[in-house]
Amino acid sequence: MAIERLKRISLVGSGHDKAAVLDRLQALGCAHLVPLAPPPEEPENRPPEHAEDARKALRYLLDEPEKRRQVHAEDGFDIAATVQQVLDNKDRLRAALDRRDALAQRAKDLAEWGDFTLPPAEALGGRKLWFYRLPLRHLAVLSELELPWEIVRRDNRQAYLVVVAAEEPPRDALPVPRDHTGALSLSEVERQLEAAELALEDRQAERRALTRWIYLLTKHFARAEDQAVLRHAESQTLDTDGLFAVQGWVGVSQLPAVEALAREQGLALLTEDPAPGDAPPTLLTNPENLGAGEDLVHFYQMPAYDSFDPSRVLFFSFAIFFAMILSDAGYAALLGLGLVLFWRRLGASTAGRRLRVLGSAIAGASFAWGIAVGSYFGFSPPPGSLPAQLHVLDLNDFETMMRLSVGVGVFHVVLANLVRIGNLWPRFQALAPLGWMLVAVGGFTLWLAISAPEPAALGQTAGYGGIALGLALVFFATSARPITGPGSVLMRGLDGLLALTQVTKIFGDTLSYLRLFALGLASASLALTFNDLARQVGEQVPGLGLLLQILLLLIGHGLNMALGLVSGVVHGLRLNYIEFYNWALSGEGYPFRPFKKTEMME
Repeated sequence: MAIERLKRISLVGSGHDKAAVLDRLQALGCAHLVPLAPPPEEPENRPPEHAEDARKALRYLLDEPEKRRQVHAEDGFDIAATVQQVLDNKDRLRAALDRRDALAQRAKDLAEWGDFTLPPAEALGGRKLWFYRLPLRHLAVLSELELPWEIVRRDNRQAYLVVVAAEEPPRDALPVPRDHTGALSLSEVERQLEAAELALEDRQAERRALTRWIYLLTKHFARAEDQAVLRHAESQTLDTDGLFAVQGWVGVSQLPAVEALAREQGLALLTEDPAPGDAPPTLLTNPENLGAGEDLVHFYQMPAYDSFDPSRVLFFSFAIFFAMILSDAGYAALLGLGLVLFWRRLGASTAGRRLRVLGSAIAGASFAWGIAVGSYFGFSPPPGSLPAQLHVLDLNDFETMMRLSVGVGVFHVVLANLVRIGNLWPRFQALAPLGWMLVAVGGFTLWLAISAPEPAALGQTAGYGGIALGLALVFFATSARPITGPGSVLMRGLDGLLALTQVTKIFGDTLSYLRLFALGLASASLALTFNDLARQVGEQVPGLGLLLQILLLLIGHGLNMALGLVSGVVHGLRLNYIEFYNWALSGEGYPFRPFKKTEMME
C-alpha cells in the first residue's frame, strides 16, 4: 500500500534509431511520457493518442443487428484497409439516409399541392409563382392583395394560394410565410425518393456484409491501438540536429530495465529526482487481492504524488460500512450466493477478479454483522439457539447503536488525521491534525461521560481537556507562514482563528456516521414490516393466503434488499470520499499512464 517513488528519465539517441527505441520502450511499458515537442500550430493535425478510427469502425459494425458469418482466416487481412472501408460505408450510409429523409419530407410537403410542373421562366414574362398556405380565417386579406393570385385547392383548414410576381412578395403581404416547394414536380421527387431508397438498401447490405470482419477487427484492435499510441509518442519527442530525446516518469523499481535498454541501444540516459516544482503522476502499487481499493480511488479522486494511498482504507471501511447499512445476514447470504454464481465469469478479467474479492469482503462482513445484530430476513433467531447466542447487538437499542456509529466515525476521522500527520511530518504543521484528533476523541469522551447513567467527572474532565488542548494545537500549528516580524505573527494568528472555524465541521462529519445506524435500522424495520404484513395476510385470507404471503415476502424483501444495496454503495462510498478524504488528503493528483503495448494487457 504505497505511492511508488518515481524518477524522471531522459533518453537521447540518434534520430535513425528513434522508432526502434520507442518500440522497445513501449514493450517495457513502464514509462509515463512527458511531451518535449512544442505544441503544434494546428493541434488537430497531431496524431491521435488512440486508434479512434478502428474503435469507431468496430462499434459501427457491432451496432448492426444482422451480422454475417465471421471470417477467421487472416490471410490477406489488412486492418487499415478494412477500417477505411467500414468508415467509408458509414459516411455513405449516413448521406444516403439524409437524402432519403429529405426527399421523403419534400414528397410529403408536395403531396398537398398535387403533381405539377413549373412553367418555363419565359412563359410568364419573367414572373414567378409563389406558394402559400393561407388559413381560411385569413381569406379576407386577399381582397387587399394587389398581386395576381389564385386558389388552386382548399381543405377544411386552409387554402392553397399561388401568387404571381417577378420578385418574392414582401413578408407583410400575407400573414403566413411562403411555402418552399422547390423546382421538382411530385412525380420527379417520388422517382428520386425510390432511387434513394434503393441506394440506402445497398449501403445497408454493404454494412451487413462488412460485419464478417468483426472477429478479425477485434483480434487486431490491440495492434492498431499500439500503432496509434506509438505514432502519438513519436510526435511528443524533441528532434534536433539528427538526435531525438524522450522524457518520462519511471518507477524506481523499473529503473534497471530502462538502464538495460539504454545500454543495448547506445542511448544517453539521465535520471533525476522530482524537483520541488514538479508534479509527477501518481502510481499506486497494491497487491492483486486488494486491487479493488485502488479501483475505488481511481473512481473518485487520485491523491497527489506526495500524499497517501488510501486504497486499503477504502477497501476495508467500505466493506464495514456496507455491512452496517445492510444489517441482515439473510440478505448477505443471498449476496454471497450471487457472487458464487458469477465467480468464474468475474475471473475472466483483472477488474472482475478484483471485484469478486471486494464482493467477498462485503458479503463476509455483512453476514458477520447480520449475525451480530440477529436479523435473518427480518426474523430474530429462536431463544437458546446458537444464532441467538451470537446475537450481541440490538438495533432497537438506540443509545448503544448511536454510540457505536459515532465511535466508528471518530475512529475514521482520527485515522484520516493520522494520514495527514504522516504527510506533514516532521514539519511543525503536523501538530494541527494531531489537534483535530484530540478534539474528536475529546468530544466523543465528553459525550459518553455526560450521557452515562451516572455522569463521570473524570471523563468530562478528560473530554474538556482534550478539546482545549486540541484547539490550542490547531490554532498555533496550522499556519505555515514564516515569522519575520509583528505583521507575520498577526497573520499567523488570523490563520489559526480561521482554522478553528472548522470545529463545527469535524463534529458534523463525525455525526454524519449516524447514517450507518439509521439506514441499518430502516432496513431491519422494513424487513420486519413485510414479515408482519405477510403473517396478517396468511391469517385473514385462508387458502389463497399462502400464495399471497409468498408473493408479498418475495416482492417486499426484494425491494428492501435492493434499497439496502443501493444505500450501502452510495453512503458507504460517501463516508470515505467526503468525510475521510476531506481530513486525510490535500491536493489532487493525476494517474500514472504507462506508455505500453495494449497486446500485453488483459
